Amino acid sequence: MVGMAALSLAIAAASPVEAEVKAAETSGFLVASTLVIAAPPERVWAALVTPGRWWDAEHSWSKDGANIRLDPVVGGCFCETLPAGKGEVEHLRVIFVLPGQVLRLRGSLGPFQTMGVSGALEWTLKPVAGGTQIDQSYAVGGFLPGGGAYFAPLVDEVMSGQLNRLKAYAEKK
Repeated sequence: MVGMAALSLAIAAASPVEAEVKAAETSGFLVASTLVIAAPPERVWAALVTPGRWWDAEHSWSKDGANIRLDPVVGGCFCETLPAGKGEVEHLRVIFVLPGQVLRLRGSLGPFQTMGVSGALEWTLKPVAGGTQIDQSYAVGGFLPGGGAYFAPLVDEVMSGQLNRLKAYAEKK
């Protein structure tokens, strides 16, 4: 049995994110990902709420992930400071917090800010054998030039990449 547990842990730790486009309609889409992080929920939560340590700089306005911050309280900002004091960007606003278990935000990431859409980004954490299962979902709806079917696979790839970066950071931490 110990051998099976060790094998399960090794597979979970090495497994890439399971990402999926759950729905893609003319006016929106839903993408979701699940993976296991080889760290306890407390450590994963601490990593999650410090996105400046793991957010991909290529998917930021400042091109520096360290400029991104998150205040994990209702009304808190998932925001970014632009270089040289040239301004700030609000990406999302916290709407639900259950520390160590659920974090839900609403707003528009990246280019969606100019499209008249709103999104809901949620992370849920639960302890599992070998660490913490994290489920990430991002639902976007509104005016999407080209439709949700166009954007969904692109966003799925970006969000899955972000989740993999979180995993790598939390496991190193």
